[in-house]
Order: sequence, then C-alpha cells, then structure tokens
Amino acid sequence: MKRRILSISIVALGLLFAAGPLAAHHAFTAEFDAQQPVTLHGTVTKVEWTNPHAWINLDVKGEDGQVVAWRVEAGAPNALLRRGFTKNYLPPGSEIVVQGFRAKDGSNRANGSNVTTPDGKKLFLGSSGTGSPDDKKDGK
Repeated sequence: MKRRILSISIVALGLLFAAGPLAAHHAFTAEFDAQQPVTLHGTVTKVEWTNPHAWINLDVKGEDGQVVAWRVEAGAPNALLRRGFTKNYLPPGSEIVVQGFRAKDGSNRANGSNVTTPDGKKLFLGSSGTGSPDDKKDGK
C-alpha cells in the first residue's frame, strides 16, 4: 500500500512540474501593446537562447544621451534556427535595429518583430500564431 501511494505521489508531482512551463507561456496581448510600436537602435550585450522564447539584450542610447538596457523577446529558438538565426548570429557588440512592440507595463522590454543586422540583413523575430499585430495565424 505504501508503495502504491508513493508511486501515485511521484506521478502527481511529475504532472505538476510538467504543467509549470505551460502556465509560463503567454499570449502577445497579455504583455505587449500593439499600439506602442518601437524601433530600437542599439548594441547587443547578450543573446539568451532559451525556451519558450529567445531574448536579445541590448543597450540603447536615448535622446538624452543616457544608455538604457532593453530586453527584446523573440520567437522560439527552433523557429529562429529555421530562419537562419543562430545563438551566435548576433555577438555582443553588434549594432542592430530592432522593430517591435513595447511592454504594457512600460518597462524596457519589447516583443521583437524584426531585427536588421549590421550588414543590412533583416530577419523576422516573431513566431507564428503569437497573436501579434498582422499575425494572420490568429484568425483575425
């Protein structure tokens, strides 16, 4: 009997932990504002290649000359790989331009839609079905 209870407890804990990543994923409209597009001209400080979204960290010089750190959410690493974007594609120090949509909470975060690299190449950062503006996958 004790062995059965232990087995059931282990399975229940496994299911609980497996549900965690699902709860962490969000819709575009939960965090970002389609009415607040941003264009960021900055220097890459770090690229985080994590699921469910990759992140590009960059320093952006404001109009007042002060440097501000920004975090830009991109699509899933697998989706980015299929577009030719690798973990090392944007090394620290790269000067890039990112177009996206600002976080609703006003923080220096954005959901990226495109990045333009120093050589002029433009890559799509989003992922299909995100619900972001002009995303035909969401049925709108």
